[in-house]
Amino acid sequence: MTSATTTTVEQVGTWLRERLPALLAEHDVPAAAVAVSVGTEVVEAAAGLLSRATRVEATPDSVFQIGSVTKVWTATLVMQLVDEGTVDLDAPVRAYLPDLRLGDESAAAAITVRQLLAHTAGFEGDVFTDTGRGDDALQTYLGELAGVEQLFAPGELFSYNNAGYCVLGRLVEVLRGKPYDQCLTDHLITPLGLATASPSPYEAIVHRVAVGHVTPAPGAEQVPAPVWAMVRSNAPAGSMLAMSARDLVGFGRLHLADGRAPDGTQVLAPGTAAAMREPQVRLPELRVLGDAWGLGWELFDGPGGVHGHDGNTIGQASFLRLVPEHDLAVALLTNGGNPYALYADVVGHVLRELAGLEPRTLPTPPADPAPVDATRVTGTYESLVYDLVVSTDEQDRIWLQVVPKDPLVEMGETPERTELVGLGPDALIPVQGQMGLHVPHVFLGDDGSGRARFLHLGRAVRRAGA
Repeated sequence: MTSATTTTVEQVGTWLRERLPALLAEHDVPAAAVAVSVGTEVVEAAAGLLSRATRVEATPDSVFQIGSVTKVWTATLVMQLVDEGTVDLDAPVRAYLPDLRLGDESAAAAITVRQLLAHTAGFEGDVFTDTGRGDDALQTYLGELAGVEQLFAPGELFSYNNAGYCVLGRLVEVLRGKPYDQCLTDHLITPLGLATASPSPYEAIVHRVAVGHVTPAPGAEQVPAPVWAMVRSNAPAGSMLAMSARDLVGFGRLHLADGRAPDGTQVLAPGTAAAMREPQVRLPELRVLGDAWGLGWELFDGPGGVHGHDGNTIGQASFLRLVPEHDLAVALLTNGGNPYALYADVVGHVLRELAGLEPRTLPTPPADPAPVDATRVTGTYESLVYDLVVSTDEQDRIWLQVVPKDPLVEMGETPERTELVGLGPDALIPVQGQMGLHVPHVFLGDDGSGRARFLHLGRAVRRAGA
């Protein structure tokens, strides 16, 4: 059990309203919205500018993109079909999508719904092909996966997979007989009474909407992003869905309330919400993600049963955490700057005060770096969206060159070079963080000559030629 606390929800709300403006300034975050719920009590706060160009101020009902937190919504839509007996988690996905083709035919025939939900399907996951804005975007996208490479056998390893969730979104469309956006509205947004949840920019525009902010060059001031949303084909993975922090907490409450909506409607069958947070796969020692993954949820070891999901879109970052032991949900939505430091301050305060939990400290470069076997880690690791080149210099320092490819280049990404230092066995960490985050680089497997087969950053990136 976690330690008892005497802080009330309203006291946390007062702290948020008083402290949020100063924290935004400290972390250079243009705007943020926070909502906290314990049982039926909800407090919220917002501050800052939704756009530094228009100078519109954030309010608690402001709408931000939730990015990859959408994946839990997609998982919930799939689990409703499981509840109805329409989908078997351990059936091949092709039982429902016979047109699914991947680069590896045997893998395409074997991958199960469960493996897609848990990010263990094994094929390349960052496929951001723009297939248009029509209701056929996902149907067309499915055909774009025919040549996508299989990185490892289905079920072998965790590798975060956006494309896999697009496949799941298409599964929902086919079995429901309507577009993914309409499935979100009919089966989650409307039953939960979420007033601001917007499946696309067409709904979001009627609300007070946050714009993401990006830094056009190192050291430059943040500016509003040139594009509000990513492509519609990736909507089930997190390219479109937006809402207020209160509505995101409202979705979280569905999972804390054993699948019940506020009016008592059973949106998920009893026990399904708990089943979704059962561990399906352990993660490498990344330290910036959970320790395991469930059916959609990121799971954290330790007391309280903490689980959640994060999201990143073009200049926006989102965080959702649930603590079943304390019936606690907290959502933080941001639109630029250093969102991870803000998360540590804001969500950290909420978890300490209302659950007696100390959030995990994010990793930083050690003062005394661990020794590194450079011959094991150096080389080029290739994905569809970037190449990662690990090399050494004359002083035996290790460097990472990130070379983006389309469509990341089209979104403004440029090559970056950073030094890596030893964090532990088979793990390096960048000296320079991004958005306040130093993501460990874990080197896994063997290419047959003693060198690492994968560079793992949450997704597995395979060594060229391995």
